[in-house]
Amino acid sequence: MNSYRHFRLETDDQGLVWIWMDHADSNANVLSSAVLDELERVVAALEADPPAGVVIASAKASGFCAGADIREFTRITNRDQALALMRRAHALFRRIESLACPTLARIHGFCLGGGLELALACSYRIALDDDRTRLGLPEVRLGIHPGFGGSVRLIRTIGAPAAFDLMLSGRTVAARQARRLGLADHAVAEWVLDRACRQVLQRRPPRRCPPLWLRALDSAPLRPPLAAWLRRQVRRHADPRHYPAPYALIDLWRRHGASDAMFAAEAKSVADLIRTDTARNLVRVFFLRERIKGFGRGDADFTQVHVVGAGTMGGDIAAWAVVQGLKAGLQDRGPQYLTAAVQRTARLIDKRFHRCHQRIAARDRLLPDPKGLEVPRAEVVIEAVVEKLETKQAVFRELEARADAGALLATNTSSIPLEGIAAVLERPGRLVGLHFFNPVAKMPLVEVVSGRDTDPAVAARAAAFARRIDKLPLPVKSAPGFLVNRCLLPYLLEAVRLLEEGVPAPVIDRAATDFGMPMGPIELADTVGLDICLAVAEELAQALGAEVPALLRRKVEAGKLGVKSAEGFYRYKGRTPLKPKAGAGPLPAAEIQDRLILRLVNECVAVLREQVVEDADLVDAGMVFGTGFAPFRGGPLHYARQRGFAAVRRRLEALAEKYGPRFAPDPGWELLQE
Repeated sequence: MNSYRHFRLETDDQGLVWIWMDHADSNANVLSSAVLDELERVVAALEADPPAGVVIASAKASGFCAGADIREFTRITNRDQALALMRRAHALFRRIESLACPTLARIHGFCLGGGLELALACSYRIALDDDRTRLGLPEVRLGIHPGFGGSVRLIRTIGAPAAFDLMLSGRTVAARQARRLGLADHAVAEWVLDRACRQVLQRRPPRRCPPLWLRALDSAPLRPPLAAWLRRQVRRHADPRHYPAPYALIDLWRRHGASDAMFAAEAKSVADLIRTDTARNLVRVFFLRERIKGFGRGDADFTQVHVVGAGTMGGDIAAWAVVQGLKAGLQDRGPQYLTAAVQRTARLIDKRFHRCHQRIAARDRLLPDPKGLEVPRAEVVIEAVVEKLETKQAVFRELEARADAGALLATNTSSIPLEGIAAVLERPGRLVGLHFFNPVAKMPLVEVVSGRDTDPAVAARAAAFARRIDKLPLPVKSAPGFLVNRCLLPYLLEAVRLLEEGVPAPVIDRAATDFGMPMGPIELADTVGLDICLAVAEELAQALGAEVPALLRRKVEAGKLGVKSAEGFYRYKGRTPLKPKAGAGPLPAAEIQDRLILRLVNECVAVLREQVVEDADLVDAGMVFGTGFAPFRGGPLHYARQRGFAAVRRRLEALAEKYGPRFAPDPGWELLQE
């Protein structure tokens, strides 16, 4: 029974068979074709000689199963191949569900996608009650929906409302929440996990199912109104033109309910979706994320960070470090400047942790430190003061003298080249940039900036620190604006130019969101802060020869700074913009989109030509994860490639002739190949 490469089978003294998934040559279990081959053989053996019960478990420390092998998705060339994969998994999971003995999924760590669909095919599920245990069906983030029967089984297990909440958002839940939902039968501590598995299989309690009123929502009369409500909710966040998968899933259920007919319909739907541009581009973005994660491999033995500057960025960096389990000293000119940051940290802690002892422990990890007494104990010291070279130099003169000799010295500057800051250091090779994005708790990217003198080992350790706090580290060269701000700024400045020409702000924002941007550029500028936009614009304008629109400067001089002052280009109630209705503008939407997006794309080409990052894929990754650039388009340079480099260049030339030299194609277009 142990003639398998990816599984290990053991029979205990109670007659239970323990199937340990252990994907060869990988640190995570995935349901590749080879794994499914072997699992079919395992199931055939269990069918021929049923044991007293079966436990499906993982031998990997990382978790139960990460789902289907995404790499195999890229090799699917037609609908028949995709449909065959779905039907094969359906048949296999149905055989597991129909075994003559009870089955149980022993879950720890991540249990995602096809991994959770496998667990749902089991009679019972027991989850390890641990912070690292996460269950979910995140397929919508790849442009598809569950395809191994999970949509039907999840609805049957926890009811349609909770099931769609998980499937349409792609979010994951912890063990205790999974138990409350009915997704897991029990959430237990590690020391009783195996005993609990044995007891459940011995006692064979009734299988979990939702109460009668939830089952009634699956009836034919009630499905259409609930489906209509679900579509309205999804539309708030996902345009059906760009993200068809959630709408396809809702329609499947509206037509079939969680019936056997929905299994077949689910397979056909995924076979259609997996070949769309949206799915292919989202899979591309998935692999971009995995590549960036790889930059953070290495020494991640960090316990304490110290942040100088308790403003919005500095305070939120410290708060995020605390949430990720590190101690964080937070320093500013006096105790009065720390109050707001401490309050924001408390709110983040309350949102992230549900248990009282976790909240108390997290609050204790934040160390308000106006005098910087914690500096010598920190392995990472991050400067996040105002964007003025002289101020930053003064901070680093003091930090270098007080910090441990092996500590990372990092600046969160958003635009100042590192060479200027490092000029005051005795060991300039110690300085590295760690450029976070606002809001820190939501934006996954951190630019790891290397100056001319930065020691490569220091940059590598900074990337490892970024991964330690669950961020995506993107190595960039010290240059004006680095990658993200430099490419984003022309997009924002062109939006202000459009305003100056009389195009209403809501029309500009609608053109951008129709393209697929998460937020329009006018609202984005207000959210970032018009004073910050102006400071970055002036910094980069001096270095790159750009022109700062007069309207932006007038707004800042009038104190209309955006959300922070309740008025910028829009007026605000709290953080909500009070937008007038977007009527017809003086320019076609396609013209507005090209003026915005192609200025951004053109700057991406310039950054690539200057080798600010290593290659085009990293440009795309930086813009997707640093700005939210329409993920379903795969990144700005990938978008240009799909549109045609030659066609984009011709369009830039036409725009330059009409609007001026700011649209002139960068010389880097000559280096790009279709």
